[in-house]
Amino acid sequence: MAASASTPHTTDFPAEGRCSYYVEKKKRFCRMVVAAGKRFCGEHAGAAEEENARKRILCPLDPKHTVYEDQLAKHLKKCNSREKPKPDFFIQDINAGLKDETEIPEQLVPISSLSEEQLENLIKKLRRASEGLNSTLKDQIMSHPALHDALNDPKNGDSATKHLKQQASILGNIEKLKLLGPRRCFVEFGAGKGKLSHWVDIALKDAEKVHFILVEKVTTRFKANGKHRKKNSVFERLQIDIQHLCLNKIPLLSKEKLPVVGIGKHLCGVATDLALRCLVETYAASCEERNEEPLAKRRKNDKTDKEINPLAKEGNEKNVPEKWTPVAGIVIALCCHHRCDWRHYVGKEYFRALGLGAVDFHYFQRMSSWATCGMRKTSLEASNVTSKRKDKHSDDSEEHDDGGCRITDDSTESLPGLLTVEEKKKIGHLCKLLIDQGRVEYLQQKGFSPALQYYTDPLVSLENVLLTALPNHSSSPETSA
Repeated sequence: MAASASTPHTTDFPAEGRCSYYVEKKKRFCRMVVAAGKRFCGEHAGAAEEENARKRILCPLDPKHTVYEDQLAKHLKKCNSREKPKPDFFIQDINAGLKDETEIPEQLVPISSLSEEQLENLIKKLRRASEGLNSTLKDQIMSHPALHDALNDPKNGDSATKHLKQQASILGNIEKLKLLGPRRCFVEFGAGKGKLSHWVDIALKDAEKVHFILVEKVTTRFKANGKHRKKNSVFERLQIDIQHLCLNKIPLLSKEKLPVVGIGKHLCGVATDLALRCLVETYAASCEERNEEPLAKRRKNDKTDKEINPLAKEGNEKNVPEKWTPVAGIVIALCCHHRCDWRHYVGKEYFRALGLGAVDFHYFQRMSSWATCGMRKTSLEASNVTSKRKDKHSDDSEEHDDGGCRITDDSTESLPGLLTVEEKKKIGHLCKLLIDQGRVEYLQQKGFSPALQYYTDPLVSLENVLLTALPNHSSSPETSA
């Protein structure tokens, strides 16, 4: 059989201007462009040119490329694979939580492999634990005039419209909690392109001394914050895992001492727990401990303090705390409970008080995907979802309109007892509610008044629950849990 054009014989010639080194493994010539007057590219020069006595070796940091042996020391200092120096605000596992002594066994059988009796016992546990919880949350579907023009743009497709509706509602809820205003720092966790911060900035117009810290652990293209040129707004992007983020060490916050508003849009599973711990333990607790501002100075600047505290109300000065409030509020759209993790979960004490442990949490976490998946996807739909996820894998995935659901054996295979789709859906919602209630209890213990509410229609996004929290001294009947 004749060889194809893509796999030339050794007698073939390399393309003009390309490397003359024949790659035996690929049965073709190297396709790298060579410098003028050269036969080989830099990668193959040492291996192919006999007149060059210099030896090339594999880079010890990344064996996918080579380097001249006599230039190794120089190369290691600038190699892209070298370990970068950690910033001051990186502290290993600072928000990870304590490692539980009772670890989950390494091999837990999937839910689809549980016996009918095991599954029934698990569901009974879930229902007992969730007794008394209000499974129907309050509707807080809102909007904001800052997004009016964008929402009515005829060029929008369905996807863009869904994104904008959610951003508008989150912004409306932020304003309702009196968190929109000057002299504060918005920390957007899982920022992706930074669209939520973008709209907050638009809504604030020319408010003074507004800072934005956008936290994202992966490199993101088409960042919205690159478009901002306002004098009063400062955007800072941090490429770091929330697990290792110490807000106290960020120069902006340590110098300016601005109250922080933690925000997030579809903050996946474990990232929500890490963000909560980052705000109310790592940051707020340490700020309370080292509140260095003298009381006399605080009283002297009472007017400024009222401006800084967005929750102070006219005629209600008793609710204004004498000391500076490090975390003014939290507004996070929850997502992907099946990606939670027992070690990092902030509601462990709540679960233990209910007689539940790590194994129960593991199965409830897996069953939470039934709320958004069930068995309603056909094989064709599942294929389309998988294809779309592959296409978006490199994107920042700031939206999970399908609930972040992955088509797995835990969500699609037949189950003991032949649960119906509706039954699975209700159980999934109970799992999500129980996990979120653990977060509510955690925030209450830390001195906040939290609440869960629906912030968008399920037709817009199946992940439609918003977690909000205000410091206790600023709580009001409309914002209390």
